[in-house]
Amino acid sequence: MGVITRAEDFYLPPPHLSPDAWSLVPPAMRVVRWWEERHQRRIPVEDGILIGQPLYARINHGRWVADCTCLSAQFVTPADPRMWCVECGTGWWQVAFPADVDAVEQQFTNLPLDQRNWWASEDPTDPARPTLEV
Repeated sequence: MGVITRAEDFYLPPPHLSPDAWSLVPPAMRVVRWWEERHQRRIPVEDGILIGQPLYARINHGRWVADCTCLSAQFVTPADPRMWCVECGTGWWQVAFPADVDAVEQQFTNLPLDQRNWWASEDPTDPARPTLEV
């Protein structure tokens, strides 16, 4: 695991399965498998069609996350830049990452975990982004 946690570092098979049981499962799909294992319930997942505007990846306390429009969030990864929300199941979202992910992650090498936070400058949900007054 690096300085910043990615989906493939967090969504791991449960102890009753081999550690490499999900090695062929795409990283964006591992959240679904992880959720299904913990809730003992299947989630119907459609293939491939990306919906809506892309969601922006951000770093929150040392974790790459993306926020769904339903206000849920989950771990994401630049290795598979899409997200299926296990809360609302709206479909596959495309996740926008910075052009140089490694450079962004390196900024946090010596910072405490609670200070490892980053938002894309284009992300309209960034609370520090200036808003237009009407």
